[in-house]
Amino acid sequence: METNAANIDSPAVNALERRIDLSVAIAELDREVEQRLKRLAKNMKMPGFRPGKIPAGMVRQQHGEQARREALSEAVGHQFSEAVLAQKLRVAGSPRIEPKDAGSATHIEFAAVFEVYPEFTLGDLAGVVIERPVLEVGPDEIAGTIDILRRQRVRYEPVDRAAATADRVSIDFLGKKDGEPFAGGQGKDYRFVLGEGKMLADFESAVIGTAAGESKSFGMTFPAEYFAKDLAGQSVTFEVTVKEVGEPVVPEVDADFAKALGVEDGDIGKMRAEIEANLRREVKKRLQARITGQVMDALLAANPIDVPGALIAREIERLMQVARQDMEQRGMKVKDLPMQPEWFADQARRRVSLGLILAEIVRLNDLRPKPEQVRAMVEEAAQSYEHPEEIVRWYYAQADRLSEFEGAAVEDSVVDWVLTKVQWVEKQIPFGELMGQKS
Repeated sequence: METNAANIDSPAVNALERRIDLSVAIAELDREVEQRLKRLAKNMKMPGFRPGKIPAGMVRQQHGEQARREALSEAVGHQFSEAVLAQKLRVAGSPRIEPKDAGSATHIEFAAVFEVYPEFTLGDLAGVVIERPVLEVGPDEIAGTIDILRRQRVRYEPVDRAAATADRVSIDFLGKKDGEPFAGGQGKDYRFVLGEGKMLADFESAVIGTAAGESKSFGMTFPAEYFAKDLAGQSVTFEVTVKEVGEPVVPEVDADFAKALGVEDGDIGKMRAEIEANLRREVKKRLQARITGQVMDALLAANPIDVPGALIAREIERLMQVARQDMEQRGMKVKDLPMQPEWFADQARRRVSLGLILAEIVRLNDLRPKPEQVRAMVEEAAQSYEHPEEIVRWYYAQADRLSEFEGAAVEDSVVDWVLTKVQWVEKQIPFGELMGQKS
């Protein structure tokens, strides 16, 4: 079918947007539609007619519009593909096909608007300084980890007194803005631990000092940076009824505690050895994550690139889906908290930018994942399971199960490559800071 594409215009809206004018010959389109209808008529069934004997007019009446849409879409798509291939363009996302004002009796005119991947030269990393955090795992770190595990397994005993910091409370609450309830501002039998920061500080302060069976009303103002924009900086009132106050009881380090951690015979020495091994793996992972974060920041600073909006939109949708799943797993009702794409825009832009930069580094330096590198990662991850060898076999049973490790291997290779281009200094890091513990 005859189609024509004009030269690609200069950017229309941003540095990555392009536009192609497409033209489809009406006569050729009509012939293609007729061919499609003839092929369709051969297998079409209709009461009162033998197969292949249905009148052409009836076939056209039922399927003419669909055949024309499909033929036109195929013609435009084919011409678009040829045009971008000839220009050696890397299209980001799908093109937006816009019909043009009728100006020809023989052709149908369209414009294809699309974005391309950015072309850039990697920035210079000379002068960049990366801090390599250092931490040795010793008795104090192991004891601190055991203490954390004890507090994670705390139970709460109901008490007949006013709630205090570290207590767990169960409450009913109703929030109002301008006298009307607002979305996400109410709950029944809602439990949280005072002092953990799960609720806003002003809310927790109002609950502290209230005993089971007591109710109170109070006003508060949401922080200006609150994630829900319709509540940020707004003054509201809450009505709260405390239904239960629970006092924390931390378990002792004994055989029962060891069994709770998965040591079947309750051997405390074996428990400590397993905790130490797991802690060393976790510390190694967190130290590497600190380095990786600095490397990614350095790459972004050295490579300020334009990013296709189509890729950002796709990543925003992915992040929103992940957030929805996470909230649902936590028992939250997503419909009570309508998400806004702008909440995820900055994160999406960062992730897409880094993806493009890392892809260029990988391409230029052939940093494909090495089999031994992937194997080491799989085996290390499997160590946290009771039967590591079974986990390793499971991952290697299907090639696609290794994709996460292959991606991590490539990222590690990029980090190693960057570290050869920058200056780095070692710096001791406190255990609590590395593990994200509150002071």
